[in-house]
Order: sequence, then C-alpha cells, then structure tokens
Amino acid sequence: MSTPMNLTHSVATLALDESKVTPGLLGFVVFAALGVATWFLVKSMNSQFKRIDFTEEPDPTQE
Repeated sequence: MSTPMNLTHSVATLALDESKVTPGLLGFVVFAALGVATWFLVKSMNSQFKRIDFTEEPDPTQE
C-alpha cells in the first residue's frame, strides 16, 4: 500500500469508534418530523370523527 492510502485508512479507523456510533442530528430531525406528522394526522382524524353524525336504529327484536 502507498503511504497516503495507509494514512487514510489509519485516520478512518481512528475516527470510527463502533461503540460510539449515534444517529446524530439527521436521525433526530427525521424522528421529530415523524412525531409532528403523527400529531397532525391524529388531530385531523379527531376532527373527521367529530363530523360523523349517525343515529342508531332501534333494535327490531326488542318489541
């Protein structure tokens, strides 16, 4: 191997510690976006359920 390739490999090995890999900022942003989208969907679903107006028909067997 050439010296630059060996140096690059050494730096990459030192920079990546398998026990300290975290999702980071992108993972947090995606998780937060999913949470906000879920909140809006639940809010919309509740407003749609409030629009439903039905009356139960009497049970014909209770006469």
